[in-house]
This record gives sequence, structure tokens and C-alpha cells, in this order.
Amino acid sequence: MTSITTSAGAVSAPGARDLAIEAVEVTKRYGDFTAVDGISFAVTRGEAFGLLGPNGAGKSTTMRMIAAVSARTSGQMRVAGLDPETEGPRVRARLGVIPQQDNLDEELTVRENIIMYGRYFGLPRRFLLAKADELLEFAQLTHKASARVEDLSGGMKRRLTIARALVNEPEILLLDEPTTGLDPQARHVLWDRLFRLKESGTTLVLTTHHMDEAEQLCDRLVVVDHGTIMAEGSPAGLIREHSTREVLEVRFGMDRNAQLGAELEEVLGRAGDTATGYSHIEVLPDRLLVYAAHAEAALGAIHASGHRPMTSLVRRSSLEDVFLRLTGRTLVD
Repeated sequence: MTSITTSAGAVSAPGARDLAIEAVEVTKRYGDFTAVDGISFAVTRGEAFGLLGPNGAGKSTTMRMIAAVSARTSGQMRVAGLDPETEGPRVRARLGVIPQQDNLDEELTVRENIIMYGRYFGLPRRFLLAKADELLEFAQLTHKASARVEDLSGGMKRRLTIARALVNEPEILLLDEPTTGLDPQARHVLWDRLFRLKESGTTLVLTTHHMDEAEQLCDRLVVVDHGTIMAEGSPAGLIREHSTREVLEVRFGMDRNAQLGAELEEVLGRAGDTATGYSHIEVLPDRLLVYAAHAEAALGAIHASGHRPMTSLVRRSSLEDVFLRLTGRTLVD
């Protein structure tokens, strides 16, 4: 396995020295609009930490404040032990930043992109030549070293963007929607690269709309909506706290789902919590979601009452169920 040299240290018992990022009551306002409203969180060195939320929730604003490119209105923040507002250049020197959109130089080769980016940090060319080889191997792009960026696939460009961001051996890597637009194969290759970075001690902070990505990559995360933190914890912990172990999806037809939702609430209520672990039903236009610890038992109770759904599916509860319960299913522009 290819290892990447980083300046991050090993994780020990949480303490002030072990915090990669600390935010206390941080607020960001644009005129009368409050984008981030008094949020507090801490990220331990070597941790993979996620910021989840719908569009406009304040995730990107928070990332910009961490990256020392946007000043906070109030509150306190430390990144790598430094205040990004007063020590911006020193903070940025310790960060690697993966923007939502690739900003590679299309006219340069793959290798030249890494070397030129490294020069912005004042790194010597001799160091960069060796570092470029290491990063190309890590990103599985050695065979494309002399290719122009415009000839790369989307997945290759994304891996190059990550490789380039590692040229200064950052302590903290900020990733804004790292796999947006990638096919499943490219996403999994990218996940593997990020797992390796985490194993090497790099702190990962990411935003994502892919709930499976958050479950796979994040040790801990916060769900943000309207600039405030709605929940915080590990993916598994959030599922236990805000959802049930399983979910039963049943369809009766779009014209009958709302009516039958009320009827099934009575049926499952009578079945009792002990048998099914029933919690609640969510009525959607195309299906009913029955939240229960034992979804098969809930389906059995539905059948025993004489109801026959057109289709049924039992699945484990996911982070997406938690996300939608906390932030809602309605689009907010």
C-alpha cells in the first residue's frame, strides 16, 4: 500500500492539543441574513468529520471560515491551534482544500499541475519533483503524468485535485462535495484514497449530499440546517438516536397511501411496541415508511389485519432517514 507523508500526529486522548478545529458560538451574517447561527463543534486530530445539511444550511460558509477565506461575525475559532481570522496565512499553509468544482489548469500536464501548485507554497522544485511522483502513485495517475488535464476523465480529475491539495503535506484536508458527479466506480476509488489518508493521520473535514458516503467516511458528523446544528454524533449513534433499527416500505397506490397510513397507525399501535418496536409512519406520495425495530413483524401485523400492499421492502435504517427527519423533505431555495 502506498503511504503518504503528512505532518499530522497520532490521535490520543481528546484535549486542547489534540483538536484540529474548534468552533465556539460561531456566527456569520451577511447584512440581515444569518448564514451560520452560533454553532459550536470540535474536530479531533486524525478524525474524519462531516458537515451534512441541505443547500443553504451554512456548510460552505463554515468551510470558508475554517479555510481562513471568510471572516466570522462573532464567536471563536481555532484551526490547527491558530485563529484563522488573525493568522490566515499560517492556517492556510496547514490546510489542503478540495473545492466542489475542480479548478485544475487544463493546459498543463498532470505532473505540472502538482508542481506549479506546490510553488505557491514556496516549496523547492527538487522537493516537488519527488513529491509529485509520490502523489501520482497515491492517486493512481502515474500512467497519466504527461497527459494534459483536459484529456482526463471526471474521476481522474477529482483524484488529481486531491493529490494536488496534498503537496504541502497538510494537517487538515477540507473536502467540499468530493464525489459530486462521479459514477459509482469512481466514487469508490476516491473513498479508498481518502481512507488511506485518514489512516496516515490526516484530519478530514467534508461536506456531502451522499448519505452513504458520510456513513462510510465519517467517524462523526453534525447535521446543519438554517445555520444551526440539529444533531451531532457518529453515523451509527445518530441512527440509534433519531430513527429505528429497520424501516418497512409499503406501497398501496398513490391514491390510497394517505388513507391507509392512518389505518396502519391503528393496526401497528394495537400490535404493541414489544412485538414490532413500532415508532411511527411517514406518508409519502408514492409509499409509506413504517419505522420499527422489527420490520418483518410489522409487515406480518399489516398482513394479519387484511391489508395487502402492492409491494413491500424491509431495509435497515440509514443516515438518510435521520437526515430527512431532522431537515424535512421540502426543498428550500
